[in-house]
Amino acid sequence: MTTDQNNPRADIHTAVTHAARLLRQDPLLAEQQAREILSVFPDLAPAKQILGVAYRLQGQPEKALSVFESLEEIHPDSPDLLYDLGLALGAVGRGDEAIAALRRAVQINPRHALAWRSLADQLSVAGDEAGSNEALDKHLEVSTSHPELIEAAGLFRKGNVAVAERITREVLKKDPVDVVAIRLLANIGLKIGQNADAKNLLRRCLELAPDFHTARHSYAIALFRSQDLVEALEQLEILLKAEPMNPQYMILKASVLVRKGDHAEAMEMYERLLKDYPNQARPYTNYGHTLKTVGRLDDAVAAYRKSIELSPGIGESYWSLANLKTFRFSDEDIAKMREQVLDEGGDPDDQSHLAFALGKAYEDREDFDESFKFYQRGNAIRSKHHRHSAKKNVYEMARQINTFTAEYLEARKGQGCPSPDPIFIVGLPRAGSTLLEQILASHSKVEGTAELPYIIAISRRLAQTTRKHPAGNYPEVMNELSPEKLRELGESYLESARVQRSELPFFIDKMPNNFRHIGLIHSILPNAKIIDARRHPMAGCFSGFKQLFAQGQTYTYDLTDVGRYYRDYVTVMDHWDKVLPGRVLRVQYEDMVADTENQIRRLLEYCGLEFEEQCLRFYETKRAVRTPSSEQVRQPVYTEGLEQWRNYEKHLGPLKEALGPVLDRYPI
Repeated sequence: MTTDQNNPRADIHTAVTHAARLLRQDPLLAEQQAREILSVFPDLAPAKQILGVAYRLQGQPEKALSVFESLEEIHPDSPDLLYDLGLALGAVGRGDEAIAALRRAVQINPRHALAWRSLADQLSVAGDEAGSNEALDKHLEVSTSHPELIEAAGLFRKGNVAVAERITREVLKKDPVDVVAIRLLANIGLKIGQNADAKNLLRRCLELAPDFHTARHSYAIALFRSQDLVEALEQLEILLKAEPMNPQYMILKASVLVRKGDHAEAMEMYERLLKDYPNQARPYTNYGHTLKTVGRLDDAVAAYRKSIELSPGIGESYWSLANLKTFRFSDEDIAKMREQVLDEGGDPDDQSHLAFALGKAYEDREDFDESFKFYQRGNAIRSKHHRHSAKKNVYEMARQINTFTAEYLEARKGQGCPSPDPIFIVGLPRAGSTLLEQILASHSKVEGTAELPYIIAISRRLAQTTRKHPAGNYPEVMNELSPEKLRELGESYLESARVQRSELPFFIDKMPNNFRHIGLIHSILPNAKIIDARRHPMAGCFSGFKQLFAQGQTYTYDLTDVGRYYRDYVTVMDHWDKVLPGRVLRVQYEDMVADTENQIRRLLEYCGLEFEEQCLRFYETKRAVRTPSSEQVRQPVYTEGLEQWRNYEKHLGPLKEALGPVLDRYPI
């Protein structure tokens, strides 16, 4: 670096400005530039600060921390320096000190938006959700000129989604480019399941503000929920380049890796995170989920226990223990859970998780009245924030039946993508689909993947729903599609699923709700296999009622709704049997339990697979299983669960009434 002898200050200012710009483009070059400046001006604080940031952005937080700590001794009241110090402390796992530094930064400069956001991240990982939410409110306050958004954010967190959405939309009418409002509206969309709308909003948000990391984090979450796993990882890499050890980004990346099937890398990430943040509760919960998925049951229990020890109010950890199915709570566990149950208020997610966990705990003790009370409580809490419309469901089933007629299907014979690769397992949850997947995935030619969202995504793209036309164009639009378009849709499904596959010739898609899209599947993938996993309506419906699903399946929160939904399911499946005779193989769970070997041979024959002995020993197959039945399918078939609903029969009158004539086909 050379200096202008006449004006060295102007020259050094230019050099520092250039080095600061390089931080975003190439941290290594920024480091080199900072070193060059410091070789001439060894005590220049701005150059030292750039050097520290360059180290952090290159994943060298210890070096960064050394620089920032030396600077802090000279400039203890610089909010920007304290912000950088907080990030470096967090990156080396000194979370409490990171929180302290960030708190000092916002005390000195209450309008330091980045420090408020980072403080929120650190507090969240530390288990201080109230403090994290307060910091997020402050971040909102200094990031937008519309204070009513703070009220909207608070309402959103408390579950008052409708009012929060109305306020946010009113802000956007006045100020369509307020990125904070756009991001909040997108998060509301994520909460109510409008993933596609949320992604569109967040793309717009990032076009307006590419450095708005909070929005990019939300976008990565939206992509993850849509199973756009490669793109989600791309967004997370952008975030981790800016903040290489941000715990929120690392947790989400590990979750994406688990979904993608990269369990070893995800485990390494969780273990590194927990080494740096040994006192943080929520990462232990997520780590437990990963351990459960790969079958390390004892380690999963230990991780959930550690999470509870650090934060007794985290209901998800208690429910995760209950959801292992083979775990049993002690008297002390039950007493601790009951201490956390509130008559009113509290976080709805925590309270519903606790209720379902207590329902399972009392069920295991055969106190069925107390068990039902808590299952009912958990469902009531969930139903307040996750509405289900029985009328809408009937309407949607009728549209499927009216569109996919025998005439429609006959006219399209031989069209679509001819690939035989997919094996779809459809039906209602808790009907034995994971068991069927485990049996088939034990075959040398078949790969078990996950509940893939790609058929549903295709249906939504075809629907093109808008606020003025919420019903959309699907399935009626299928009548307008050319043979080329049908083939293209089938190929696009296979391309989307590729990220979940290895080199095996066949793979399983066990998204249960695909039962309503069999007409679409047959139109675009006429050689795919389709298996209907069915269970006795009383057993299946009650099993759904007492299962807390991570997302979706909102009909399970009410006995009448779940009974009506089962009727709708039977109605549309009867239609497929009529217009596509023999196309769908029905496997009754009770038959599989009673006559396992013959049912497995029948299943393999339908799929065109040669019989392999290991399919009978499916419980020995080592593979990742992410559904609630993960531990059950690692054991031989058992009969204990067939009649569990009878223990609750006196409470199930609304379910019987809703099922109505369906029970004539399945006598009780």
